[in-house]
Amino acid sequence: MALGVNYAAMMALAIAVNLLPVFYTTLAGEWRLSHEQLGRIGAVTFIGLVAGILLTGPLADRFGARRFAILGNALIAGGLAVLAKAPNYSALLVAVAVMGFGAGVLDMVLSPIVCAFQPDRRTTAMNWLHSFYCVGAVVTVLVAVQALRGGVAWRTIALWLILLPAAVTTGFLVLHIPPLIPEGARLRTRELFARPIFLLALVAIFFAGATELGMAQWLPTYTEQNLGFAKWVGGMSLLAFSVAMTLGRMIAGALGDRLKPVPLMLGCCAASAALFLAACFVPHPPLALAASIAVGFTGSCLWPSLLGVTADRYPQGGATMFGLLGASGNAGGIVIPWLVGVIADAASLPLGLATTTLCPILMAVALFWMTRPRTGSSDAYRMAE
Repeated sequence: MALGVNYAAMMALAIAVNLLPVFYTTLAGEWRLSHEQLGRIGAVTFIGLVAGILLTGPLADRFGARRFAILGNALIAGGLAVLAKAPNYSALLVAVAVMGFGAGVLDMVLSPIVCAFQPDRRTTAMNWLHSFYCVGAVVTVLVAVQALRGGVAWRTIALWLILLPAAVTTGFLVLHIPPLIPEGARLRTRELFARPIFLLALVAIFFAGATELGMAQWLPTYTEQNLGFAKWVGGMSLLAFSVAMTLGRMIAGALGDRLKPVPLMLGCCAASAALFLAACFVPHPPLALAASIAVGFTGSCLWPSLLGVTADRYPQGGATMFGLLGASGNAGGIVIPWLVGVIADAASLPLGLATTTLCPILMAVALFWMTRPRTGSSDAYRMAE
């Protein structure tokens, strides 16, 4: 039950992030929004998410994780309620900010909770936990796409989806959660920032988040407007992307004891960069769409595997460490989707998405530096880890 409640909470987090991108073209037509304004929706979501992580991360180590898990789910439910009644674009931004803040609280607290339940297999545990983010994205997008095809309003869908975070809130009320770290053993924030490898991990996870979300936030719109597919195919493309991510993370979780995480991440960075270029410049739309969806598979393990190896290196980091990593990763979700929108307005959406190719490349550079031998220093990952 304990892991099941956390997996369900990760699915609730996915609702906050993945619901509105399916309706970008609907909102653009209803409220006459530009690409930049659509990109701003995702940016505001992730600003709220990063704020939730940073404001509550250190508090979870001091006051326990349960109340923050409850708070996160309650905020997502409340944000969905506001979204369902939003009369204009400004109110919609308020709703997504509230949902983003709730998602940030959950993003901060769920990883250390699951690591506390499974301290001997953190990388595997992270891939399994974050695979349920993808499951939640699949469910969210599937519900939204079927509603689009059936003529159901996006406001009604928001009301339906309140049921999941409300149910998860009840689950956390009765769940026993072990201490995230031994009493008095937590690394302080300034101690973490004094570790060069932790700083490189912050850089690497920024680009991991950007690799994943740069494509995910814009895929339905790109599928419809540039590849020429129907609106429901745009929604289904995000669904397929999420399924690919789910499979990638579950495979990485199932093979976690046999795969070396750093070489795995390096290979996935290279594959993701190649797929971004194919997605943006292959002239045959079905192949371009297939490449776009495949980025979900190749980029799937980057975020959770990096969390796992960093937690193995700094087991006393606690929720504060996970919060800092989550904030950096989600900052990629603020900057890159918005930047794609800006470039799309100035030039074209394919060119905007093509700039995201730099993200997996730069993550690979950070990983190389993390594994680079340092004379007289134990603060480094080994490629064999």
